[in-house]
Amino acid sequence: MPIKIPDQLPAAEVLGQENIFVMTESRAVTQNIRPLRVLILNLMPKKIETEIQLMRMLSNSPLQVDVDLLRIDDRESKNTPQAHLENFYHDFEQVRGNNYDGMIITGAPLGLVEFEEVIYWPRIVEIIEWSHQHVTSTLFLCWAVQAALKALYGMEKQTHGEKLSGVYRHHRLDEHEPLLRGFDDEFVAPHSRYAAFDGDLIRAHTDLQIFAESEEAGVYLAATKDCRQVFVTGHPEYDALTLDGEYRRDLAAGLSPVVPVNYYPDNDPDQTPRATWRSHGHLLFSNWLNYYVYQLTSYRVEDIGKVFTYQQPKGQ
Repeated sequence: MPIKIPDQLPAAEVLGQENIFVMTESRAVTQNIRPLRVLILNLMPKKIETEIQLMRMLSNSPLQVDVDLLRIDDRESKNTPQAHLENFYHDFEQVRGNNYDGMIITGAPLGLVEFEEVIYWPRIVEIIEWSHQHVTSTLFLCWAVQAALKALYGMEKQTHGEKLSGVYRHHRLDEHEPLLRGFDDEFVAPHSRYAAFDGDLIRAHTDLQIFAESEEAGVYLAATKDCRQVFVTGHPEYDALTLDGEYRRDLAAGLSPVVPVNYYPDNDPDQTPRATWRSHGHLLFSNWLNYYVYQLTSYRVEDIGKVFTYQQPKGQ
């Protein structure tokens, strides 16, 4: 089944060229089914690139998904045309009264910035709190995991001295967890962050279930017991060349970045990297949509929130 997106969104053309079934709004009005409603809070600088990556992941499911795009505020973007934001993105006040089956909050290049110094930090906390009554399951990616751990559990930011960048091997910890259904016992995933996610600290200060971990990269995948908050510390949505683009951007900025590990053939940045995590990325998103969203959500989207009783997480 397709994802439903606005007719003129750039992702429609890109994904169509990849033979991915997308349904434009004008065609979707002829369908008489109850699609899943997913809200994407896009905090990444290159918003169009991130839209395409996430919608590619969401499309790999037999479920029809309606996608709404949310921006954190109305400040001008350096990397995304203002017309694109005005045409395709909602402000929070426009969706505050809506209910969604799922929500994705992306990463952001804020790994070395203290939470209180993030200009939109109060709004992030507000949206996370809002999600308790308006979203069946929320998936946090990379920096958003740090933000959620702070907002939900009061955990302070932990950082690496050097940026963690590359493709790392992980092992699954729960053989029967539906979120990992179809995963190999070991799998790889890309990371690009200063954030540190120490398993011992997370186990000590939260009640999260940890499903996958890496000796080098720490906790990779965790969730609350009610499946309503899912934490993915890496970037399974990344394209083959995304880490390369970040590395060359940092080189051009004179930051002397480390070469992403286990990424370039022979660790040579002059060679073209290949995605080795694509299958696991598709599985993760489709499992989340099926087991944590579709299987749990209300049949009537207006009833979302009525069936959940929010409990304060351990740690606050």
